[in-house]
Amino acid sequence: YTRKRMKETELRASLREMRSAIDEYKRYSDGGLIEVDLGTDGYPAELETLVEGVDVIGQIDKQIRFLRRIPVDPMTGEAEWGLRSYQDDPDSTSWGGENVYDVYSLSQGTGLDRVPYSQW
Repeated sequence: YTRKRMKETELRASLREMRSAIDEYKRYSDGGLIEVDLGTDGYPAELETLVEGVDVIGQIDKQIRFLRRIPVDPMTGEAEWGLRSYQDDPDSTSWGGENVYDVYSLSQGTGLDRVPYSQW
């Protein structure tokens, strides 16, 4: 029980970290501070973009990174996450591929609160 609660706390922190990075990327994009791919609606094209970094507009050889690394999902033990694009339905389990608007756990498990981890 205690171990499961600790893993759930880690999962919440990992989701919060990635969602905050996506939001920060979007703020920089909307502010015209970074170069973004066409057709992404200002969201990262891939989750790895947050780690690899993007060019800062108006500054030569300057990049900004939004994540140090993609966190490991404590429920699956893998650094693999479900992705949703801005165009996908909110409860979609398949990624449209246009951009990364949200992330979720690929775990089939259910939390202590009886909500599936994939819905957190």
